[in-house]
Amino acid sequence: MIALSDEDIRTNDRKSSKGNQLKFYRDGIWYKADYLGYEGLAEYMISKLLAHTDLEKDEYVDYEVEQIEYNGQVFNGCKSRDFTEGWQLITLERLFKQTYGEGLNKMIWSIQDHEERLKVLTEQVERVTGIPEFGIYMSKTLTVDAMFLNEDRHTHNLAVLMNGKGQFRTAPIFDNAAGLLSDTTLEYPMDQDMYTLIDKVKPKTFCTDFVEQLDIAERLYGRRITFDFSYNDVKDIADRADFYDEAQKERAIKVIMEMRRRYQYLFN
Repeated sequence: MIALSDEDIRTNDRKSSKGNQLKFYRDGIWYKADYLGYEGLAEYMISKLLAHTDLEKDEYVDYEVEQIEYNGQVFNGCKSRDFTEGWQLITLERLFKQTYGEGLNKMIWSIQDHEERLKVLTEQVERVTGIPEFGIYMSKTLTVDAMFLNEDRHTHNLAVLMNGKGQFRTAPIFDNAAGLLSDTTLEYPMDQDMYTLIDKVKPKTFCTDFVEQLDIAERLYGRRITFDFSYNDVKDIADRADFYDEAQKERAIKVIMEMRRRYQYLFN
């Protein structure tokens, strides 16, 4: 457990439709407190399962679970090392508002055709940043979102890194806390049928269907991630999150295994 204070609180422009978790920064480590359910557990489990893919280690952020004491209360949550290494993290929404005076989200959703939405997103990011093959990055990110039901991926938490010379590079995949039905307060109560809830989840990137999003991304930019994990791998990861409720861990495991079944073609 770590005790944090008001001096450690940080705010940013990475808005969420779910509201804002308490976020802290101390000595090169970011901490996020759970807000609506078991967000820290989801963030941790997803990152550990990304180690069971062919992604490189610098392509995603690694999270650990952590208990946070703040203002007389103890919160479950997670922590991760600062990955910016002196670069500035800038969301796509902010980048486009600074460049064009209009946000990227409005630009995307004004287009009727869903495939064209993703093409415009990637082409515009490449034009503004000079980052080549941004579509490959989007394909990887959208695969992670579909596999783990991250419903909160939008232009406020899609970001790039910029250095002092105005050069850009992709950021590692981060902020998966809305996955695995982690919102047990507003959207996905623990006492409701898991399969019904899974079918209720909708993404927000450029359409409202995970399968369609992934189909479009793979058609345009190829299949870019292969997974390789079993039930025992998932169970071992969950068991290490020892201060989380057993019912929460069990549901997270069941969600992952159901999504593994649905996306079997992504596995070795």
